[in-house]
Amino acid sequence: MQTVNIEAAEGHLSQLIDAAVAGEEVVLARAGTPVVRLVPVAAPRRRPLGTLAGRMGPVPDDFDAPLPEDVLRAFEGT
Repeated sequence: MQTVNIEAAEGHLSQLIDAAVAGEEVVLARAGTPVVRLVPVAAPRRRPLGTLAGRMGPVPDDFDAPLPEDVLRAFEGT
């Protein structure tokens, strides 16, 4: 673990970020007291397309048909 005072970190931020991305724990301190830990942002997980294929029922033919008036009024609160 690397602990660096904020004042010292200002000139070496790029190197500290590289160290955190490489897996090293980097802690920034104010007057010797730890206040912030630098951690890399996790890459978003991407789900492969088609993972639910065959698990859902068929889409009805009228799926995108206009709603009946009574249901539409209920949604609109009138």
